[in-house]
Amino acid sequence: MPVDGGAADLDEAGTLVVPGGDELVGRPVPAGLAEVVRDLRPRTRRLVSVCTGSFVLAAAGVLDGRRATTHWRHAPLLARAYPEVHVEADALFVEDDGVLTSAGVSAGIDLALALVEQDHGAGLARDVARSLVLFMQRPGGQSQFSAPLALRPPRAPALRAVVDLVAAQPADPHTATSLAATAGITPRHLARLFRTELGTSPARFVEDARLDHAKRLLDAGHGVAEAARGAGFGSTETMRRRFVARLGVAPSRYRARFGTTGPGDSRG
Repeated sequence: MPVDGGAADLDEAGTLVVPGGDELVGRPVPAGLAEVVRDLRPRTRRLVSVCTGSFVLAAAGVLDGRRATTHWRHAPLLARAYPEVHVEADALFVEDDGVLTSAGVSAGIDLALALVEQDHGAGLARDVARSLVLFMQRPGGQSQFSAPLALRPPRAPALRAVVDLVAAQPADPHTATSLAATAGITPRHLARLFRTELGTSPARFVEDARLDHAKRLLDAGHGVAEAARGAGFGSTETMRRRFVARLGVAPSRYRARFGTTGPGDSRG
């Protein structure tokens, strides 16, 4: 839809929203677009991006030193391209001192509902969600449930062997020593490879693999206890603590929302 004015004509704005787009990823953000955001920022009470719109905010410099997120598929690129940005790759949306960024398009709806609640109260936000046939907004810190275990294969063959083993058999009793033996290197060298290539530790990677496998089991309709055993957590309570700490939701609630339903599905 055409507009009848330019950014220079705007004295002030309550909320400036920068939408995303495929053209914002893997190529330089147009300098003019970043400049507009940079110029409007001092005149804007609240700055918002949806999905890859965060790349525009980053190019404008307004995310430097701030926490931010984007779609999980592009979060590693955002972190590499703009090292001054504290990328929270697994959050639905993040607010940092009046600058808000969201993950994918559906997370942008969660963020929009949160803004409605901030400005007009929870009652109106619930009415809007109900009108759109949506759940009331999920908290911004809740995990992007679709985030994968690893976005690209490791370059180091030793690390690749460990990653493949853990991904294939997450329930095995993996330790730093056993994983290092698989790779044929020392535990210290393995930890260095994990930190350098994947930005995590061996223990954290194993936990992520187990969470990922548990989510797949819950998605397929398996019970919580069965998923805990199949993923190698040892007990449902251990898995529950990990789910709440990392995903912001209990396994039972995750299963109720995302698990397969159909004739013969046993909910246990």
